Amino acid sequence: MKASREVIAKNRKAKHEYDILETFEAGIVLSGTEVRSLRDNHCQMTDCFALVRGGEVWLHNVHIPRYLNGTYNNVDPDRTRKLLLHRREISRLDAALREKGLAIVPLQMYFDERGRVKVEVAIARGKKLFDKRASMAARDAKRDVERALKERSR
Repeated sequence: MKASREVIAKNRKAKHEYDILETFEAGIVLSGTEVRSLRDNHCQMTDCFALVRGGEVWLHNVHIPRYLNGTYNNVDPDRTRKLLLHRREISRLDAALREKGLAIVPLQMYFDERGRVKVEVAIARGKKLFDKRASMAARDAKRDVERALKERSR
């Protein structure tokens, strides 16, 4: 990860619900008022997903609320937005979608070092219930070890 990323929103449920196989950085087509709303850190990425349609990748269920000082230029907050990827990346995502059990999941939205809005998308496989329990147990065990080491160092 680059140090100069300014994270706008994260899809926190994604790493709990899915095994992340491969990640991509994608640009996103936005209107001016949407960018202004994102600069105010207004964005919700819960239950969002991406689909490949007609050789293009579309982002669904991302809610970017209307910019408060915007006029008629405000657009629908829940519209589908186009992601900008190279053709080779789009074909890899399309092939992954054709494979059973894989999905394209957005992980986070951020401003890069040049001030452009980027979306990190991943090819992911859904976890089963026992996988979720195992990852939660591993996370809790790691937390307990760190807590014990912290107490020991005092």
